[in-house]
Amino acid sequence: MEKIRRASHAGSWYTDNPEKLAEELEGWLRASGLAQSPDVRGVIAPHAGFSYSGRAAAYAFANIDPTNISRVFLLGPSHHYYTPKCALSTATAYKTPIGDLPIDLEVIEELKATGKFESMDIRIDEAEHSMEMHLPYLAKVFEGYHVKVVPILVGAVNAENEAMYGEMLAKYIDDPYNFFSVSSDFCHWGSRFNYTYYDKKHGPIHKSIEALDRMGMDIIETGDPDAFKQYLLEYDNTICGRHPISVFLHMLKNCSSKIRIKFLRYEQSSHCKSSRDCS
Repeated sequence: MEKIRRASHAGSWYTDNPEKLAEELEGWLRASGLAQSPDVRGVIAPHAGFSYSGRAAAYAFANIDPTNISRVFLLGPSHHYYTPKCALSTATAYKTPIGDLPIDLEVIEELKATGKFESMDIRIDEAEHSMEMHLPYLAKVFEGYHVKVVPILVGAVNAENEAMYGEMLAKYIDDPYNFFSVSSDFCHWGSRFNYTYYDKKHGPIHKSIEALDRMGMDIIETGDPDAFKQYLLEYDNTICGRHPISVFLHMLKNCSSKIRIKFLRYEQSSHCKSSRDCS
């Protein structure tokens, strides 16, 4: 039975016009000036509306060499639905305005068989934007190639279970045909996000936010999930993909492949200068 997840955020978070979308994505990918590399096995990329994050996201997706990749694992946080576990999509394909991405039902069944995952209803799937915002870029980069996706919604997973999921998923990194797309924005600053940490020694608020984010990025680059956990406990930075990133770090720790993490781009949606601002 076919069960298609609609591109529910097309027309609001990004354009639903296929020509315009393709043109935007191609423009951003070109502007990054980056070459495709078969060494790149995964990305951590944002999921805000494309008018805010589309340009920055290109610095992740432009690196992908689609030639030998046959499967993309998507790890995205849950914004609206509470679960202490990871949840699997029940769809058979994810729609985008520029082409659909079929879901790897075999791997979904394999994961389901562990008994550690729940299944998410199509309504929950369509309400969530964190993985959908990666789909247009994936559809663009893998245009003309046969690739399947494995969407995993990462809930409010505790540290012990982040490690458990990381150990369980690590073997998929050792298969060179697999790719990983981890969805996360960084600091959400301002009273509407209930987060207004400000260290004045950095000057304007936006510089303080950048210093805080870069501290987190540096820790993620070490690949140490425990150090990342410590950083989050200390600063409570509003990194919405903290759980997907942590699961991914545990995967890297438990796989046989040697994977290095390197951040290529940092942007903010706007520059906060006063306590009334948000970014």
